Amino acid sequence: MKVSPKYYDEIFDFAGQWDMPSKCGLKIIQHNDKKTVIVTELYQDNPGTSVTYAGGSLIKQICDAKQINPTQLIYIECNPDTNSKLSFYDEEMFQVLFDINDAGEFTNLKYKQLTQEEIKEMC
Repeated sequence: MKVSPKYYDEIFDFAGQWDMPSKCGLKIIQHNDKKTVIVTELYQDNPGTSVTYAGGSLIKQICDAKQINPTQLIYIECNPDTNSKLSFYDEEMFQVLFDINDAGEFTNLKYKQLTQEEIKEMC
């Protein structure tokens, strides 16, 4: 099950759970005064942790690597359409809302499924 490159501009290598080498698709879009970061699950092309299980650690790694101010970040996780007959492989996008603690860690992640209209507004 391959993910179409239309979902990402680059492959981003990150340290997953237990520092396991992991990969995700990454697209960064400047929108008004915010940066919209879309991470895409790569399924079989990811040898490690999924974007959802990487959670706040992945957000921090992207912000550090791409020099993004987390207060100006819209973070979206994408489960891409894989043209499968199984409905749980249909495209879904979730905005991830978070807090940042005093140690700079991303905590209290909350997921909000986005409609197509909401996605267009954020990108």
